[in-house]
Amino acid sequence: MSILIKNGRIVTATDDFTGDIFINGETISAIGKNLSVEADEQIDATGMLVFPGGIDPHVHLEMPFMGTFSSDTHETGTRAALFGGTTTVIDFVLQKQGHSLHEALEEWNGRAAGTTFGDYSFHMAVTDFNEDTKKEIRQMIEEEGITSFKTFMAYKGALMIDDRQMVGLMEEVKKQGGMVTVHATNGDMIDYLIQKNREAGNLSPLYHYLSQPEVTEAEASERFIDMLNYTGCPGYIVHLTCEGALNAVRNATKRNQHLFVETCIQYLLLDASLYEKNFEGAKWVMSPPLREKKDQQTLWAGINQNLVNVVATDHCPFMWEQKKMGEKDFSKIPNGHPAIENRIELLYSEGVDKRKITLNKFVEVACTNPAKIFGMFPQKGTIAPGSDADIVIFDPHKKHTLSAQTHHMNVDYSGYEGWEVTGKVKTVLLRGKVAIDDNECKLEKGFGKFIKRKRVSNAIMNFE
Repeated sequence: MSILIKNGRIVTATDDFTGDIFINGETISAIGKNLSVEADEQIDATGMLVFPGGIDPHVHLEMPFMGTFSSDTHETGTRAALFGGTTTVIDFVLQKQGHSLHEALEEWNGRAAGTTFGDYSFHMAVTDFNEDTKKEIRQMIEEEGITSFKTFMAYKGALMIDDRQMVGLMEEVKKQGGMVTVHATNGDMIDYLIQKNREAGNLSPLYHYLSQPEVTEAEASERFIDMLNYTGCPGYIVHLTCEGALNAVRNATKRNQHLFVETCIQYLLLDASLYEKNFEGAKWVMSPPLREKKDQQTLWAGINQNLVNVVATDHCPFMWEQKKMGEKDFSKIPNGHPAIENRIELLYSEGVDKRKITLNKFVEVACTNPAKIFGMFPQKGTIAPGSDADIVIFDPHKKHTLSAQTHHMNVDYSGYEGWEVTGKVKTVLLRGKVAIDDNECKLEKGFGKFIKRKRVSNAIMNFE
């Protein structure tokens, strides 16, 4: 099957020109002006932006958490992602304490294999680093193509590892050619503040935010960065939210240290005033919580300063009935927020259309950098001959309103209900096949495939 996309404004992290793209099978065959080739199908992209399929490297699909599961499965979540212009996601496999990494991978493979619409990969969350786990790191990287290892500095007794385990993991992951990623918040301090607020009868969603002040993230980020510096391990901070944490990253550059930083679309656009809406504030209960307006300014600046490399989602939706588990106690509200379908359109509307970032930067943080950092480039994340034909055709002028009534995520509310955006995904191709066209999914369940990722090379630490 061949497709010729004609007359689109083709945008990558570095390029911006009007031209044609010829796709033969699953990959891009040629790019040029006025291509004269025969194709089975032709798509007129006049007046449209044409950019690589988005990569969301931070999603939680059907994740067990706080006695329930996130409501999007690998089937519904990857389908919703495609509607929003994201063709590849990286989900998190969670090791259970006392169990092996391979047991966890087998469980997640059982849920994902044969069910996804879009392409996917896995991070491995290490919650119990010991001598047995250490032996599994090499096999995860070499045989499974899982090269990133997530750690938690919070959620004691469930997900959190201590600094001794962290340093041991960093040393082994560096040796085997991987990367350590982190949820950087001070779990002990947060647990103390949660207990203090509960004992005082402060039980509304506002106290979720007040139990995780900026210092808890800033301190943990700095500690993680120092451990990375000591071990020399490549590292990545997930969902960074605030000025204090980003300043820890800035300080690291003064000693010529380099690490990767991700923020999420909600931290760029939403703020902590939403927690004052009584229990409705539960819609935005996530960890770390939403921050202040000054933190939004810091994050946008961080993107343009190349300190923030990726805009992801931390997509972890729960139905409203699940959120109501914490109606009388904020600490029992499942943490998570639906955004997998909204990321690309919101980032374009609020970033590019409002002139906070350039079109090239938009593609860089939503598509190209995740592919480079996590070992999928140039197969994914760019438009180039030989790359997978993962392509978004995007109408930059179409206005529409986000709503739970029209989204495709398996959740019964939207964190962006009534938000008018400028720019809409029109057509999405995944590996040369039309996946979405005019708000209709054209793929069958199971078309998505697992993407094995490459080792992290030393060159990545001189990332450009």
